[in-house]
Amino acid sequence: MLTGIENLKETMKKDGHPDRFVKQYEFLHILLPDTYYMGDYPLPPNPGEGYDQYGVFWKLPAGQMGAFPVHDEEHKVIKDITEWDKILTHIPVAPPVPEYWGMVNGFASQAIPGEQYVTAFHSQGVFERFHALLGMDDAMIAMYEEPECVHDLIDFITEAELDFAKNILDHVPSVKALFHHDDWGSDVNSFLSPDMFDEFILPAYKKIYGYWKERGIELIVHHSDSFAANLVPEMIDMGIDIWQGVVPNNNIPELQEKYAGQITFMGEIETRYIDLPDVTDEQIAEEVERACRKCKGPGFIPCLTAGMNVSAFPGVYDKVNAEIDRMSKELF
Repeated sequence: MLTGIENLKETMKKDGHPDRFVKQYEFLHILLPDTYYMGDYPLPPNPGEGYDQYGVFWKLPAGQMGAFPVHDEEHKVIKDITEWDKILTHIPVAPPVPEYWGMVNGFASQAIPGEQYVTAFHSQGVFERFHALLGMDDAMIAMYEEPECVHDLIDFITEAELDFAKNILDHVPSVKALFHHDDWGSDVNSFLSPDMFDEFILPAYKKIYGYWKERGIELIVHHSDSFAANLVPEMIDMGIDIWQGVVPNNNIPELQEKYAGQITFMGEIETRYIDLPDVTDEQIAEEVERACRKCKGPGFIPCLTAGMNVSAFPGVYDKVNAEIDRMSKELF
C-alpha cells in the first residue's frame, strides 16, 4: 500500500498508478490561520464578525458557510481608488516574539511523516483582497477607469503576500506546501476574462508562487470554488500544482483529458448540495459516488468544494471521507 504522499504523487501523474483515491485534504497538515495574520476575521463554523488586518469588516451569520465583507458607506475601506495609498500605508509584518513561531513550529511537528506535507495557509488572495477593500462593483469599474491605480494597489497586496511568505519560510523550515485561497469566479463563469486576468492578476501570482517555489516549496494548492476552467492555462503558468474547489460545471473529465500531468483537479463533491443541517447519509453517499465515478482517472482528487478540511455542519466532512473509502474499495 502506498503512503499518502506516494499515492498523491501517483494521482498527479498522467500515467500514474495510485492504489486508491486521495481522500480530500488528507495529504495536507495545514497551519491554520491565527489572530495575528487574520485579525478578527470570523471563521466557519463559528458565526461572528470582525475586522481583518487591512481594516475590512467581515460578517459570518449563523448557519452560513463563509464570511463576506460589508461594503456599506460606514465600512468600505477604499471609497476612491485614486486615494488608496493614503489609506493603506503599511504592509502587515510578523510579530517579533519567538513564542509565536514556537507555537507554529509546535503544530507543524504534528504532521504525519510520509503522509502529510506541512502546509502554510493563506486566505484572501490578491483578487479577493482587492475587491474586499473596494466592494466588487467599484473594483470592477476601477479596472477600466483607473487601471494604473489598480496595478499599484495590486502591487502593494503582492508585496504583503511576499512578506507573509518570507516570514513563514524563514521561521518554519518544515513547510513544504502552500494552501492558498482566492476565488476567481461564480458557478458559471470567471469574474474576469482571461485577458483581464492576464493583465491584472497573473503577474502578481507569478511573483508570489514563484517565490514560494524558489524557497523550496514542493506543492502549491490553490482554492477557487468556482468556474475557472478558462483560466487553467494561467494556473499552470503561475505554478499551481492542484486546483482545489473545482465545481462540477468545470467538466473535470474534459480538463483531465487536456491537462492531466500538468495540474490536478480537487473537488467535484458539491458542498452546497450536501453540507446542510438536514442532509441524509444517503444523499452524501449519492453525491460522493457520482463524483468518483464521473471523474476517476489521472489528476483527480474527490473533495468537498469548500476550502478547508472541515464542514459547516457537524459530521458531513467525516461522512464524505467514509464514502470515498467505500468508492476506493469498489473502483480500485
